[in-house]
Amino acid sequence: MSVSFRGMAQPEQKHTSPVSLAVDAVLVVAFFVFMYRVVSTHVPSTNPKWIVFWGVMCAACMTGVFWLCIQMFRVVLRAQRAAGKK
Repeated sequence: MSVSFRGMAQPEQKHTSPVSLAVDAVLVVAFFVFMYRVVSTHVPSTNPKWIVFWGVMCAACMTGVFWLCIQMFRVVLRAQRAAGKK
């Protein structure tokens, strides 16, 4: 019984560019700062260290989800544009 391992097909072109990475970085950092400012006011503590800790933890989780949303948006947009050209 033989087992063959096939690699994944290589993409024809790179889908990221330095400009798209820079735009993503700016958007993610801006979203993190915005979310930190929003959620830090909702931390039920008077200790500034705990406010910063929980504000950063919550903003980091939400920023990760935001980053995934950006990536999914780019993939769907690229697929729709490719389907429109055919």
